[in-house]
Amino acid sequence: METFFATCPRGLERVLAAELETLGARDLEPVDGGAAFAGDLGLGYTVNLESRVASRVLWRIGHARYRSEHDIHDAARALAWPRFFDVSRSIRVNVSAIKSPVKSLDFVTLRIKDAVCDVFRAACGKRPDVNTQSPDVRIHAFLTRDEVTFYLDTSGEALFKRGWRAAAGEAPLRENLAAGILKLAGWSAPTPLYDPMCGSGTFLIEAAMMALGVAPGANRAFGFEKLANFDAKKWKELCDNASARRKPATSLPIYGSDKSGKILALARENLLSAGLTDGVQLKQVDVLEASPPAPTGIIVMNPPYGERTAGEDELAAFYPKLGDALKRRFAGWTAYILSADLRLAKLIGLAASRRTPLYNGPLECRLFEYKLVAGSMRRGRSFAAKDARDAKENHNNS
Repeated sequence: METFFATCPRGLERVLAAELETLGARDLEPVDGGAAFAGDLGLGYTVNLESRVASRVLWRIGHARYRSEHDIHDAARALAWPRFFDVSRSIRVNVSAIKSPVKSLDFVTLRIKDAVCDVFRAACGKRPDVNTQSPDVRIHAFLTRDEVTFYLDTSGEALFKRGWRAAAGEAPLRENLAAGILKLAGWSAPTPLYDPMCGSGTFLIEAAMMALGVAPGANRAFGFEKLANFDAKKWKELCDNASARRKPATSLPIYGSDKSGKILALARENLLSAGLTDGVQLKQVDVLEASPPAPTGIIVMNPPYGERTAGEDELAAFYPKLGDALKRRFAGWTAYILSADLRLAKLIGLAASRRTPLYNGPLECRLFEYKLVAGSMRRGRSFAAKDARDAKENHNNS
């Protein structure tokens, strides 16, 4: 039985833990930034292949107490690194910490790298090369106040890099965050799904992959393939099973639109790359003029905000119009709107039934849930317009 730690976007830890349980993980323990779990190495392969929410899967290989950087170096040197990977593999060391007394994580990183190289030099007469850009093997060390834990990254590139993204918009949503939001929304086919500001199509593609049972890691390579204990036969079996489970790409109740034809072209390019062109219906239309593609369903969207393309004044004027359009046109639907602009909640003029803190990379966001029923706006247009004026005045005075 091995011990692993799967990282994920902050805010999705319990969603990740539920997913890991369905994949067969044991001893689950969600914590900030991910979840610890246990299983055999085959489970590690499975999570890399099948998890829609995880960012990385780390395999725990060592643990020790420490009082100084010297102790961390000794703990790293005590591990039998040649047992884990060949000296011909290039390496990178990453160190993170919570409440650690060490003065410099960069210095600790250097000391761990030196320890790994010393072990190889003693065992093989030579040391592995360091490659900080695209290493064969990523070594992670996590420090608490008095403990260090060593991991090998079984994922390689981050798991949100599915391999289908041929084109990206100006601020693409990370794929695993999009999948996590779909899970938070409780969406599954055949419930209609609509993204009226679809950008490069991340929500649409992740939804289509879920509906068709496409393993998110089916078209990419992984770090565990470069480790000494890689079981190629087991890996082929898992890949064959995933391929056999995949449903043929047929028309799905998944719809996307954007007001920009140029942006829709990016979405079409990505759908083609993912082999999902037949599964998603696209249309060029402004969100404020869009009509529902079905009587009821789920809306997901990631509208522009301060970190992206639209100006603040423009957004302050846009949010009340968005709320009014949703209320007027989409009664019977439930909307999930992700935004890092917390003015949205005040200016949109709708009563949020749930607010979930999430992170898109380092950017703190909120996922707002709105149940759209006729007359659901708590405030009329005059109040929404007043909020927009107040927000503009507050900004100008700050």
